[in-house]
Amino acid sequence: MVKSPYIIQPDPLDPRLTERVTGIDQTGAKIETSVTVERALTIFLNSQEIVTAMTINDYPEYLAVGYLLNQNMLLPNDVVTGVDFDEELSVVVVRTKRKTNYEKKLKKKVQTSGCAQGTVFGDLMEALENVSLPDTELRTSWLYRLAQTINTTPSLYLQAGAIHGCVLAKEDQPLVYMEDVGRHNAIDKIAGWMFKEKVPSHDKIFYTTGRLTSEMVIKTVRMGIPIVISRSGFTAWGVELARKANLTLIGRARGKRFIALAGESRIVFDQDLAFVEEESMKNRRKAAVSDD
Repeated sequence: MVKSPYIIQPDPLDPRLTERVTGIDQTGAKIETSVTVERALTIFLNSQEIVTAMTINDYPEYLAVGYLLNQNMLLPNDVVTGVDFDEELSVVVVRTKRKTNYEKKLKKKVQTSGCAQGTVFGDLMEALENVSLPDTELRTSWLYRLAQTINTTPSLYLQAGAIHGCVLAKEDQPLVYMEDVGRHNAIDKIAGWMFKEKVPSHDKIFYTTGRLTSEMVIKTVRMGIPIVISRSGFTAWGVELARKANLTLIGRARGKRFIALAGESRIVFDQDLAFVEEESMKNRRKAAVSDD
């Protein structure tokens, strides 16, 4: 048996994450397919309710901590004294040594394009002020090997669709692969894992199946990760913010192709494209395997 390179990876066979439903296809024939299950999760910071997020709820503790970190409500040097999850109530409480009160800040949240609860508080440019991302290189050989590994990993993305995947990697080795109905949830779960495990960010690569919006750029910068790669495209503001932060921003990465619109100086072109395969149709789509 080949050892998995992942510390955490999706489990598409987890019965909590999908349901089988019946319907008809374009010919009127009856079909049965898998659909992703989403649940409401309410996050508290100490005694204050912060947000209710729709999530697949596989790693609620990581999601809560990462969400609070990426909203700048939990600080990198905060001492977390406890993270308590009540499955019956669908509530997770993050407790800190520092007293917190975000009542005023909660009234001034800014809605972004990050699917439902994707909010970033206060001045969106705050995360980019005085930022200094490391000059970690990205070899194209790493990019292609990483994409191949991720795209062939069993996942809800391939099994049922309606979901986003985010991966933390070092060079060409994927470390943590999180999925969720919102790409912001998936990246928050990675941020929460990094905080709990005290994982450094300067030499990491962030990979996502979702589009590269301003929110994804800001969260990547907040996490201190210098490189982000996506299968999807860009928004203009996402590109602008990435250039200001000197974040390497790579999108439309499929098969041999990719486009870099910021931080291009980190890229080392060491891969002969003649030896790179185009992406198969099986791994390109976001539909259930059983839907063919």
